[in-house]
Amino acid sequence: MITEVILPKLGQTMEEGSIVEWIKKEGDAVNRGDILFTVESDKAVLEVEATARGYLRRILVREGQKVPVLTLVALITREAGEDISSYEASSSSASMPGMAAQPAVETPVTVPGVSLPATADAGPLHPPGRIFASPRARKTAQEKGVELAHVAGTGPEGRIVERDVLAYLASRPKATPMAVKTAGALGVDLAAVGGSGVSGRIMRADVEAAVPVVVPAVTPLLTEVPAAESVPVTGLRRIIAERMANSHTTTARVTLVTEADATSFVEAREQLKASVSEAWGFAPGFNDLLGLIVARVLLEFPYMNARLSADGQTIQRLDYVNLGIAVDTERGLLVPVIRDAGKKGLHAFATEFRTLVERARAGKSLPDDLTGGTFTITNLGMYDIDAFTPIINLPEAAILGVGRILLKPAVRDGQVVPRQMWTLSLTFDHRLVDGAPAARFLQRIKQLVENPFLLLAMD
Repeated sequence: MITEVILPKLGQTMEEGSIVEWIKKEGDAVNRGDILFTVESDKAVLEVEATARGYLRRILVREGQKVPVLTLVALITREAGEDISSYEASSSSASMPGMAAQPAVETPVTVPGVSLPATADAGPLHPPGRIFASPRARKTAQEKGVELAHVAGTGPEGRIVERDVLAYLASRPKATPMAVKTAGALGVDLAAVGGSGVSGRIMRADVEAAVPVVVPAVTPLLTEVPAAESVPVTGLRRIIAERMANSHTTTARVTLVTEADATSFVEAREQLKASVSEAWGFAPGFNDLLGLIVARVLLEFPYMNARLSADGQTIQRLDYVNLGIAVDTERGLLVPVIRDAGKKGLHAFATEFRTLVERARAGKSLPDDLTGGTFTITNLGMYDIDAFTPIINLPEAAILGVGRILLKPAVRDGQVVPRQMWTLSLTFDHRLVDGAPAARFLQRIKQLVENPFLLLAMD
């Protein structure tokens, strides 16, 4: 029995990946759930697990090679000496530099934190390009819109039977019928789409928001000056470029700026640092406190926790807050998302944020870590920036830019006194929110920054 191992698609933007390291070597015994190899996608390095037991007989794609998703990368056999001669030609081609094995019939693999089709111990798969399935399986697949190439067969000789199609359907993310239809039409993998509906159900708007955006080509200047260095716009840089360009050209951006007296805020943080650091194992930071304030205020002002439907006809206001906080990493800007942030206490909020940041900076973010946000905070205060105009992270309605806290002279009760002043910049989409409501939202954040004890009254 031969099980084909393919390079999985780890997100809607992933078209290819590089094998970073083979954890198992040729000839090693393999159990279900063992880590076979690590792969680098556009955003992260993830581990890929074995879905069948046996022996890793042949590695077809070597470390450092970049290949398209769904490429055949290895073979697992049930017995150590099993014949794999039918694959030797593919193996020889794949071992050449720059060459990869051709994609074969997909055998699902398991990636921690990624929803992919489940499979039982696989029997023998049929030769590449041929799919054997029972008439009932084909009928059910056609009715449900299932590609049989994505289904692992458990029938005789690896034949796909009706229960395999039904099991595949059960393993897919829950989605509305319109979302399923739209995903098929647009070629979007539902497994890589975050759901905004009840219990995470995928809606049509979620699918449409996941469609990659093509950046219009820029006509070069007639005279080009030679560059000292040319950096390809690929990987994460390409994703950032596409999304920022899309936001810039589609939103009606307005930025409001206010200055908050953060003296009490700084004092509250110092008191928390002294009282809980030993018990928590870390000191709560400014991002933790501000993030908690913003999450609670978003529940008060749901018109800021909103997005525009794909057809532009409906403003969708959400009853949950998935707060994104931008993080600078060696690979570029990432925005880990703290889910249901408005319902968390400071300890839970800060603990989850640190876990997400650690994975992001290690290049090991899970797809769910970086999707599904409803509002974003981006902080450049550590770089001595006072104020700036951040770009909205679509499909969200707004983003809060945070500058540095600076000791400045201020007038209080007719006296000039030193105060910790903090500049906050709210950029919002005027298509969804008018200026006055957005100003009230920012004013409420300022009020809680200046009087952080008011958070206690919001529990």
